[in-house]
Amino acid sequence: MAKAIVRLGEKGYRTEISIRDHKVYMDEPVEDGGMDSAPTPSELLLGALGGCIAITARLYAERKGWPLEGVEVALDMERFHGKDYPDYDGGAAFVHELRNQIVFRGPLDEDQRQRLLEIAGRCPVHRVIENPAFFVDELLEAETLPGQ
Repeated sequence: MAKAIVRLGEKGYRTEISIRDHKVYMDEPVEDGGMDSAPTPSELLLGALGGCIAITARLYAERKGWPLEGVEVALDMERFHGKDYPDYDGGAAFVHELRNQIVFRGPLDEDQRQRLLEIAGRCPVHRVIENPAFFVDELLEAETLPGQ
């Protein structure tokens, strides 16, 4: 199970994320009141998705013995009003369109490239984003936060 502790200080938006023995930071651009000292939360989300896509493709290629030499993923995201999105007929206020452009490097044939594209779309982060997720929020006293 993935776990993270996130801390926002008294001033500004720079946020520290502690994951196992690692630290990652996020912030907001200057025009949004931040210091632009780190990626935004949405940018980190896209980075997590791209990294998961690349790792999943590499794991599959290694298992198959395919000559995958590298993966590059360019991602962007746009938010639409649900009622304005052409292929959506649900009741959500907003729809997010995530666009992934993927390059598989190495002497792969077309069938291998297509299979890697299919497998990449099944990475764990992709599945979290595309499938229903339920949030369980619990308000704690400061002394009870895990990792204190």
